[in-house]
Order: sequence, then C-alpha cells, then structure tokens
Amino acid sequence: MRNILLVFKKEVKSYFSSPVAYVVIAMFLIITGYLFYGLFAYFSTISFQAQIDPALARQARLLNITESVIRPLFGIISMIILIMTPLLTMRLFSEEKKTGTIELLLTYPITDLQVIVGKFFACMFVLLVMLVLSFIFPGLVIYFGEPEIGPIVSGYMGLILLGASFVSFGIFASSLTENQIIAATISFGVLFLFWMLGLSIPFVGPALGKFIDYISITHHLESFAKGVIDTEDIIYYTVFTLLFLFLTLRTLESHRWRG
Repeated sequence: MRNILLVFKKEVKSYFSSPVAYVVIAMFLIITGYLFYGLFAYFSTISFQAQIDPALARQARLLNITESVIRPLFGIISMIILIMTPLLTMRLFSEEKKTGTIELLLTYPITDLQVIVGKFFACMFVLLVMLVLSFIFPGLVIYFGEPEIGPIVSGYMGLILLGASFVSFGIFASSLTENQIIAATISFGVLFLFWMLGLSIPFVGPALGKFIDYISITHHLESFAKGVIDTEDIIYYTVFTLLFLFLTLRTLESHRWRG
C-alpha cells in the first residue's frame, strides 16, 4: 500500500506541477458549461412561452427538467470525458519509456501491479476533481428547478465507473508505445468505437445486435442516468476496467522480460 501511495503522490504532483491538469479541467468545464447553458436555456424558453401561449401548454406539460436537462447533461459529460481522458493517460507510461525512466522504475523494490494501480488512482483523482467541479451544473438545476435527486446521484456514480473504464484503457494504450500522440490516438479511437457501436445495431441480426448492445459502453450508462443502479452495469464497467489493467500488467511484464 505504501508503494502505491508513493506512485500516486508522484503522478498527482506531476499532473498539477505542469499545465496538463489545469488545461484539461478548464476545457472540460468550459465545454460542459456551454452545452449545459444550451440545454437549460432551451428548457427555460419553452417553459416560459407555454405560460403565455396556450398552444404550447401541452408540450410544456410533457417537458420534465430531469429528462430534458439532467439526462442529456450526463450524456454530454460522458462524451467530453471520452475526449479528455486520453490527454490524461497518454503520458503515464509513454513518457517513462521515451525518457528511459521506466527501466529505473522497474528496478525499484516495487511490483508492476503497484505501479499500475498508483498511476490509475492518480489519473482517477484528476477525473474526480473534474466531476466534483462539474456538479455546479446540476447544482444550478436544483437551485432553479426541482429535478429528481436520484438520477443525479446514480448518474454521477455511472460517470465514475465510465471514467474508470476510460482510464484503464488509456493506461493500457500508453503502455504499448513510447509516443504519447500514438497512445492518445489509440485510446480515443478504440473508446470512440465502443461508444458508437450502438449505431450499427439496426443493420445486424437480432442475436448479434443484442451482443453489440451489451458491449456498447454507452448502453450501460443509460440506466444510471435514469436513476436505476443495475448490478449488470456495475459488473460490466468493473470487468472492463480490470481487464485492461490486467493487460497493462502483462505488457509491463513482457517489457521486463525483453530487458
């Protein structure tokens, strides 16, 4: 545990002693804030117009602030996390390989697993800072409206699990190459593929479509955004995370064997 904590502190210090964490967090909040403003402004406009135009009253009754603002907001945040996570993970092992410090790191009295877990938690710490700061947006909805609290709580739980999945794959991609740009490209490309899998369902058979729907990474976030915590979704994200951390471990071990 002490070794993991040492790696964690080193990586967190590395994030916040450079502009990386600040730039990623700032861009995350700016983009999320801009898109949130669009959602909230549209909902407010429709609600206001319905008060003065009876023809829109029925449409307004169909609007629900949780369905119209909160759920789309979680979709927006998850998409921006997909974009930002490769920027956080691309350097974790690629930089070590390029500078040659990975050789020194692997000679320390510390296991490969402890290195991976320490780096994983450091990246998750930055991600959690992003999510905590993003709470200002649902906080504004709570202040000005009356959304359901359940979907907000479960939605953030889903975002944390989704973020852990993204981070684990990003770390794996970083362990494959010493080029940070290649690591970020692999991470974003594959995760985006998992993200877009659901679009191919109408073009395949029922059995294959059901399988694709299950492995689609966004499918499992939908339940959380609805306020439903399903153990199947938790298991999916947990297995996804552990799988790529395990593959990262195998990659480091192969690097050690090659000398």
